[in-house]
Amino acid sequence: MRFDSTLGLESKRGPLAVTLKTILYAAIVVVFLGPLVGLLINAFGAVPDPTRFSLPDSFSLDNFIQAGNRKVFLYLLNSFVVVGFGLLLQMIVSVFAAYALARKKFRGMTVVLLLMLVTMMIPEEVIILPLSAVLGELPLIGTRLIGTYAGMILPIGAWGFSILVMTEFMKEVPVELEEAARIDGAGEMRTFFTIILPLCRPAIGVIGVFGFTMIWDQYVLPLIVATDSDQWTLPIALRSLRSDEEVGIGVLLAASLLALLPSIIAFLAFQRQFMRGLTSGAIKG
Repeated sequence: MRFDSTLGLESKRGPLAVTLKTILYAAIVVVFLGPLVGLLINAFGAVPDPTRFSLPDSFSLDNFIQAGNRKVFLYLLNSFVVVGFGLLLQMIVSVFAAYALARKKFRGMTVVLLLMLVTMMIPEEVIILPLSAVLGELPLIGTRLIGTYAGMILPIGAWGFSILVMTEFMKEVPVELEEAARIDGAGEMRTFFTIILPLCRPAIGVIGVFGFTMIWDQYVLPLIVATDSDQWTLPIALRSLRSDEEVGIGVLLAASLLALLPSIIAFLAFQRQFMRGLTSGAIKG
């Protein structure tokens, strides 16, 4: 089975069509992979002119060593701590909240879903002041989260996108499977962990990739919470390095490469579940 492309190039034959396709695909590769290749090459060498793409004369780890002297690896560790605990908390909240929305019937469920959609549409800049006030002193508890890792992790524990994705996926799980498990004597929690959750692995892969990217790229929240430079995450550190005139472009590119690699590794780790989740959503849609 063959599908024509949007431009209809797959249906064209002949030398001219092959030439046009080759040029088009080569242009796409250059546009999307060119900056990544330039980042990879120039991160390992001296850049004579930062305004032009050029190959360095020699390759070394000097840029990464200088980045380490600028505490980039400490900021990288901070990012891993935040994204590790934050993503774990976010996925736990998402699967349990989705189970309640997909399998339980209660008043106000539509309102809850609408509120989740609203939270996805509000820019982060709008909630800076109320968020900083809440983190400065939690209501009823009176605990101050400013200057702690918990202040960077707890606010991202619930994300409307992840909950909605898991909810729609769980709705497609046949209810008959739960009924059969209950007939065999399985309780609700055992049914959830042995029947529903394994069937939702594709959706877990989707929210894992998107959740990792969302948390890893957080800038506003760590900027509000961090009271000391040692608490910075990598996105804040990149902004600081960029404004520092003493830092060369090579060090900045090395730090940018360190910030890019975890997202690529996360996608490769969840690639199979991610693609299955997208395909399942397209088929069900």
